[in-house]
Amino acid sequence: MRILHIYKDYFPVEGGIENHIKLLAETQTARGHEVSVLVTSRDGHTHVEQINGVRVVFAGRLATISSAPVSLALFRLLGRERPDIAHLQFPYPLGETANYLFGRARRTVLTYQSDIVRQRHLRTVYAPLMDRVLGRVDAILATSPNYIESSHILRRFKQKCIAVPMGINTAPFLNVPAQVVAETRARLLAGAPADTPLLLFVGALRYYKGLNYLLEAMPAIPHARLAIIGRGPMEQPWKAQVQQIGIGDRVNFAGEIANPDLPPYYAASDIFTFPSSERSEAFGLVQLEAMVSGKPVVTTELGTGTSFVTQNGVTGLVVPPRDPAPLATAITQLIGDAPLRHRLGQAGRARVMAEFTQEKMIERIEDVYKRVLNH
Repeated sequence: MRILHIYKDYFPVEGGIENHIKLLAETQTARGHEVSVLVTSRDGHTHVEQINGVRVVFAGRLATISSAPVSLALFRLLGRERPDIAHLQFPYPLGETANYLFGRARRTVLTYQSDIVRQRHLRTVYAPLMDRVLGRVDAILATSPNYIESSHILRRFKQKCIAVPMGINTAPFLNVPAQVVAETRARLLAGAPADTPLLLFVGALRYYKGLNYLLEAMPAIPHARLAIIGRGPMEQPWKAQVQQIGIGDRVNFAGEIANPDLPPYYAASDIFTFPSSERSEAFGLVQLEAMVSGKPVVTTELGTGTSFVTQNGVTGLVVPPRDPAPLATAITQLIGDAPLRHRLGQAGRARVMAEFTQEKMIERIEDVYKRVLNH
């Protein structure tokens, strides 16, 4: 099967969708498929590379507008490809438009990662063409059934929507060496007693992550420490918030940690916090990483995949978004109940191993490819 993935960025750029496409492309190549990836370059030059067996075409970039790279070369290069399956990751209007106008794939599959939430001007301008794009694709993959039901866009195309949850490589998170975990925990606690409750947040520091609400909740969780892994545009405002609240000695901004180095951080924590505040948070792969590490998750109900991944009272606790009080209550409850933390953590690990492995995801996606090709 000839497969072409289309998006704005690819490795060495790291991010949720970029990492997802890399996993798909490399695993599909290992399964014997002929896989290419078409993305924009980091500069104005077009070039082709072989990365771990995957042919990656980098189209020269002209500019970046509203976080979306603009590349006229993408249109020209796409017209040269003749895949069996073109696989898009929404939202990336330029790539979707290019495929709509110039794509030559036998069938097109689109993974609907999220509604266009904040870029209202872009959403208004793109809306008429977006409906045509979604109307033409052969299948729309949503990362959870929750998103299909709650998205006013997807409800219009429900007949072609298929829930295919994200999956992760679980192996790095299992059996992390105890000495490494202990050293990581000591470093994150920064001199606090070893039995101090350690909360963990992992993610890009962007507005929709809701970290400001977790910071507001910290004074009501007086004995805990919070480790924050990630960087982003909200880093300085949130650091300033920490100082204003007066919790600087209890919050550790640990910076960016490379994906291969993350497992000990999950293992060292007691509770994983995921306080996302907007529908831009469609799923939350980091929840899976925390769950397979055996940690209970406190997340928010957004009508998206956050509460599909973390089941309230089963693998963690789900609270209303944009409200520090229930966040503090849920975290305090878990801090005070070690058996509950253990039960939720073990249930989370079992759920990931049963439903959210990369093998399960790859098989489900390949089944969709075969279905649309045989239709």
